[in-house]
Amino acid sequence: MLPEQHQIPVKGATSKDWNPESFWYYPWGRSGTHKGIDIFAKEGTQVVASTSGLVLFTGNISMGGNVVYMIGPKWRFHYFAHLRESKISKFSLVNAGEVIGLVGSSGNAKGKPPHLHYSIKSLFPYLWKYDSNAKNSWKRMFFIDPGKFILSDKENFK
Repeated sequence: MLPEQHQIPVKGATSKDWNPESFWYYPWGRSGTHKGIDIFAKEGTQVVASTSGLVLFTGNISMGGNVVYMIGPKWRFHYFAHLRESKISKFSLVNAGEVIGLVGSSGNAKGKPPHLHYSIKSLFPYLWKYDSNAKNSWKRMFFIDPGKFILSDKENFK
């Protein structure tokens, strides 16, 4: 099993480069709920893998634009979107900190400030996150707050 590491996926970024309240924010355009965080940076800034993993997909999709999708430890899927370009190929093994792309504004971020949309989805639900009073709570059970993930160490992260 790959070791799980926690790293900010934009070179030189700090926690001041995203809004911690933007994870699971509703309403959020066509996607309804914002299931990740947007890390703002200068166009062309390097995007790095936040943990080790296997790249499952690189390409262009309508909302995400140029994206990289990888699976990491604990069966967690890491999604990097709005890239200017990817720098990795499908089925590549990557280490935390390895360059996988460049910050951009592709997809539905066209015309907006350059940023990386980063989200983490689990293959298995976190049942304790279910809240019958919250909008889309059953979906939230599968998502992890990426801001908390990248700022925590692996021993303390749940």
